[in-house]
Amino acid sequence: MNLDPTLRDTVLATVPSLRAFAISLSGNVDRADDLVQETLLRALANIDSFQPGTNMSAWLFTILRNLFRSEYRKRRREVEDAEGHYAETLKSLPEQTSRVEFREFHTALVKLPTDQREALILVGASGFSYEEAAEICGCAVGTIKSRVNRARTRLAQLLSIDNANDFGPDLTTRTVLAGNDR
Repeated sequence: MNLDPTLRDTVLATVPSLRAFAISLSGNVDRADDLVQETLLRALANIDSFQPGTNMSAWLFTILRNLFRSEYRKRRREVEDAEGHYAETLKSLPEQTSRVEFREFHTALVKLPTDQREALILVGASGFSYEEAAEICGCAVGTIKSRVNRARTRLAQLLSIDNANDFGPDLTTRTVLAGNDR
């Protein structure tokens, strides 16, 4: 890749500020360095999407912030279990039930209108905020919230879900698992 020298100098001049911002976000120097490196790699890979005449620093800071937020959301769902105590308490349900439920879910998801399905996948499955999803879809935040709400309601109808007890294993499997706790 042959990068314009002026553009390269602008990117390099921004690195110390990016690093300081990354440290303030992550609170860890090593993690901050990784964030800056990943930011620069993504920026270079997508340099053609940068619009000349706009603020390069702001573009790089946005990439870094989005990377941090994405990784934060992903790590928030992870459970630290170095000793394996948590893993010992987990029980595995039969796979065939999960596969049938997934097929049913996929069939119901395909029945949703495209705009609702898109909003639900962005917010529910991909972890984007309503604001980010609205920006991606090019519509108002309220529109995304409405689409997600309608999609969830329709999915619940299609899957015959009346309350939270309808999620997870069936009654028989729950009874067997409860018996193992004794």
